Amino acid sequence: MRVLIVKLSSLGDVIQTMPVIEDMAACLPGVKIDWVVEEAFADLVTQVQGLTRVIPCAERRWRKSPFRRETRQEWAKFWQTLHEVSYDVVIDFQGLIKSARIARGASLTSGGFTVTYGNKSDLCAYEWPVKWLLKKTVPMEKKIHAVARYRALAARALGYESTGVLQRMPTYPLVAVAREVRTGIMFAHGTTRLDNEWPLESWVQLGQRLIQQGETVLLPQANAREADLVQRLAHILGEHAHVLPRMKLSEILSQMASCRAVVSVDSGLGHLAVALNLPVVQLFSQPRVERAGPVGVAHQRAVGGDHVPSVDEAWQAYLACAVADSQL
Repeated sequence: MRVLIVKLSSLGDVIQTMPVIEDMAACLPGVKIDWVVEEAFADLVTQVQGLTRVIPCAERRWRKSPFRRETRQEWAKFWQTLHEVSYDVVIDFQGLIKSARIARGASLTSGGFTVTYGNKSDLCAYEWPVKWLLKKTVPMEKKIHAVARYRALAARALGYESTGVLQRMPTYPLVAVAREVRTGIMFAHGTTRLDNEWPLESWVQLGQRLIQQGETVLLPQANAREADLVQRLAHILGEHAHVLPRMKLSEILSQMASCRAVVSVDSGLGHLAVALNLPVVQLFSQPRVERAGPVGVAHQRAVGGDHVPSVDEAWQAYLACAVADSQL
């Protein structure tokens, strides 16, 4: 069987889709899986074990200049690459018109089909016209965690929901080589949504507490705005705060895998830390914990959700995660 995953963005959602690879491999021996993903995240998706092809798509960039000759040429090359293989099943995990358009345009084998969600779930993106763009739809619970939603869509579309695989903890098949001794606490502060940010003063206070405990704080950066924030943080925290250079996602993956723990806002890097099974404190300033927060393990905790979490809440969650991690 040949399956195509269409999950373009965002980073956190792409990461939370990864357990379906492990589920498919366990339930469908010999399955071959390809993935269409936004070009910005393709570097990370290539680190997923079990994929045959990763097909980058620059939909975000192309839609800014749809009539340029270069854009048309790149779209044509994308479709040419996509059509090199015919698929038995094409699953649109995004549930948006832009992703359904790509799923609809893939080549199918005789008897092959395209499929996506049949309805909206709370706090999950969904555009109802996709029901009419693809061949099949799968009904979905109204309230469901994002990871469970992706896994359930694949299981119901491919017919293995009854195997019990969905009752197992999700497994993220990421390749990451960590140092033998993990060091540093990473502050994954960056987010594309301003209402997900945690105040600078809170990062400072939490960093000072960690440094007093003998820890080193690691500060990643992805753009000029984040660079300004980490420089300010590093200046206040002093020599025990290290500003990391800008990295590709595959490099961040390796760096994070070698950390002792991660404190993160509701962001892609926070979900990456969860995927790596690290001790994680996720700071939610929006009521999205039930949809996106860590579940099922004591060394990963969410704080906030109905309020912006305090430094004390984050600190107590970190201590609890550290204790739970030491008992693994």
